[in-house]
Amino acid sequence: MTDMEQKIYDMGILPVIKISDPATALPLAKALCDGGLPAAEITFRTSCAAEAIAAITKAYPDMLVGAGTVLTTAQVDAAVAAGASFIVSPGFNPKVVAYCRERDITIIPGCSSPSDIEAAIELGLQTVKFFPAEAAGGLPMLKAMSAPYGQMRFMPTGGINPDNLLSYLKFDKIIACGGSFMVKEDLIKAGNFDAIRDLTRGAVKTMLGLEFLHVGINSDNAEEAARGAKMVETLFGLPLTEGNKSIFAGAEFEFMKQKGPGKMGHIAIRTNFCDRAMAYFKRCGIAFDESSVTYFDNGKPKFVYFKDEICGFAFHLIQK
Repeated sequence: MTDMEQKIYDMGILPVIKISDPATALPLAKALCDGGLPAAEITFRTSCAAEAIAAITKAYPDMLVGAGTVLTTAQVDAAVAAGASFIVSPGFNPKVVAYCRERDITIIPGCSSPSDIEAAIELGLQTVKFFPAEAAGGLPMLKAMSAPYGQMRFMPTGGINPDNLLSYLKFDKIIACGGSFMVKEDLIKAGNFDAIRDLTRGAVKTMLGLEFLHVGINSDNAEEAARGAKMVETLFGLPLTEGNKSIFAGAEFEFMKQKGPGKMGHIAIRTNFCDRAMAYFKRCGIAFDESSVTYFDNGKPKFVYFKDEICGFAFHLIQK
């Protein structure tokens, strides 16, 4: 993936927004940022799209902002001049794609057939938009259509909602999902930005799926660990499972046979996507112990410790 495609992947969700009133641009951007998703695809379906992009990128320079529904090279120029970092189009227009490629502008054109995909490959693209996703057959269609194209990645858009979001994102050829369910036009027109913030938080929560896994408790030795595990077994009737380094009581308590990370121990948090969770927490200003990262065979992280302890406990993420 290119650097820009990696940024889109890290977000996981790209809010697709139609702005009819420029005055709504900044409160809308704030709602997305407060909701944990500082990203937007501002569609050129209205005459004020470039004005909205310019306002948002000036006020929120760290926000990932692109232009959508771009149909002409003139719109490409207007979007980039306004500050858009990438271009998205509903269909595959060879002229527009070539124009962006010649100028090193990231473009994600819409594709809904193998012919579209092969035209994109011919022009050197690695990522395209699957549009309209649900109307074109949804995830089953995408899986079938993408099978011959091992290196191509997709951004499904159209009909994405909280119920199908995760199933799409779990398909390893998907870079991110575009959607408007958290930025509904009626909410924008009504100025209900708190609702947009809350829907955005819900979308991020659905994507990351953060859940408590277990608490690890440090001990001085194996005997102390065994006493602690036995106590929890007695209290809660949890089965004990002994390993080389620790004893588990059920799945919730891990008694370490020696001092592990954290003064008191550690707390394990599982997530649907370790890499996207890391990106999310980094955006929140939380650092990681990069030396603790372990990886899957495909190079994606599956385990990492946060850099700082909280109340004597180290925290780590692990992918489900």
